[in-house]
Amino acid sequence: MFKVNDYVVYGSTGVCRITDIARDEYSGNSETKYYILHPVYNDNMTIKIPVNNPRISMRAILSKEEVSSLIATMPDKETIWIEDSRERSELFKSILRKGTCEDWIKLIKTLYLEKESRSATGKTLTNTDEEIMRSAEKHLNEEFAIVLNISPDEVLPYILEHLS
Repeated sequence: MFKVNDYVVYGSTGVCRITDIARDEYSGNSETKYYILHPVYNDNMTIKIPVNNPRISMRAILSKEEVSSLIATMPDKETIWIEDSRERSELFKSILRKGTCEDWIKLIKTLYLEKESRSATGKTLTNTDEEIMRSAEKHLNEEFAIVLNISPDEVLPYILEHLS
């Protein structure tokens, strides 16, 4: 069970801070506890999630050691390109929903290398692939930023510095 002030990754919303654990006084079911989440990078949103719902996609953010380990293994991550655009889109969108940093890294690396390859021949990624890459980068940068206590804009320079 998470505690108040813990940071979690909630589905496709991204990094949230648990600001309270409360019971629902309005539904008449005072037995159900809820996490009250506030997305770190969206001040205008509050999310209320049942504590004991196994279908909720929520996990603890990584530790600093886990982030360092992931950064160190980035060059060794395999790529997952699929030629068929429909299959690729389905796989990549499911990876975004699954919400693990390791899979986001594979996705970003795959799309970045494909973008570089196409750029050399004057071509570009599809809009869908570009959108997916931006979304994966956003999620990864936001989680790494919280863990490393830096801004999301500082994550890529941090990664590049620690790869060399």
